[in-house]
Amino acid sequence: MKVQQFLSRKELLKRLHEEPFRRITLSFYRYVIIEDVEKLREEFFKKWKALNIFGRIYLAREGINAQLNIPEMNLEKYKEQLYADKRFANVPFRIAIEDNGKSFYKLTIKVRSKLVADGLSDDAFDVTNVGNHLSAEEWNNEMNKAIVVDMRNFYESEIGHFENAICPEASSFRQELLMVKDMLNGKEKEKIVLYCTGGIRCEKASAYLKHHGFKDVNQLYGGIIEYARQVKFKGLESKFKGKNFVFDERMGERITEDIISKCDQCKISCDTHYNCANDGCHLLFIQCESCKNKLEGCCSEECRSILHLPIEEQKKIQRETAKNVPASIFSSRKRVKANRPAID
Repeated sequence: MKVQQFLSRKELLKRLHEEPFRRITLSFYRYVIIEDVEKLREEFFKKWKALNIFGRIYLAREGINAQLNIPEMNLEKYKEQLYADKRFANVPFRIAIEDNGKSFYKLTIKVRSKLVADGLSDDAFDVTNVGNHLSAEEWNNEMNKAIVVDMRNFYESEIGHFENAICPEASSFRQELLMVKDMLNGKEKEKIVLYCTGGIRCEKASAYLKHHGFKDVNQLYGGIIEYARQVKFKGLESKFKGKNFVFDERMGERITEDIISKCDQCKISCDTHYNCANDGCHLLFIQCESCKNKLEGCCSEECRSILHLPIEEQKKIQRETAKNVPASIFSSRKRVKANRPAID
């Protein structure tokens, strides 16, 4: 029997950085009914593995949400394969703005109950009854006449957001849906414009608001990623300031030179996210280079001291900590700041 060997993250990253070809990072989503999700997962994994594709893909009965990097020479073949399935024909791709092709180092395709967890039953509202889609130019024209709402989590908006946007202190989409509805209570007849990273959260949020009686709901088509591309291509003024948080190894794409956040430790201007180097913590936080060097990539002196313990001692501390923390916190790569709720 052949034994499958698994490479470590360090080894996979080394291989990625040694590749002699260019990769292109892109994302896409589509709400469409998939009857046999597990079967599609196996088909995708086999085909995409053969094309040397890396990424994080979520499949659900309600559709697909994908973030990938693809060897440039395989991009057209990938498109042909994907578009051959009528469920995904001509689905628009969002091409990364800042991209060195090192966004993902392995292929992961997961089956979920929902593309974006909303905590609601499948028949709670019609996810296909969405708001109006706005281009970048239309968005710039309309946002000054409307209520602008950021449908991302707080750790995303803290490093970059649109001017005068409402940025809820939410740590999950399911939490934010309820928060936004409550915050907009009484404004059902006003123009609402929503935005997120690539559009998928706004697609669902716009349908949710329409279901609850909001009459003029609009969303930024393609999200911040497509907005930045159109701004650059058409020479428009960017109303978005700072960085766009992305869910891969980069953790951010710079849209403008504005730095609107601070290092969580020394408070100087900074907008670079890191996960704490102590694997038992792995907190997501903002850190400048000086503090990173001083604390060796950790979020605190306590975590730095743990980092220097023997591996078995570190694992023991992790096990003891895990007993007192909900498992959902440890199931995620991303972390939130101290004294704030964990994300889903």
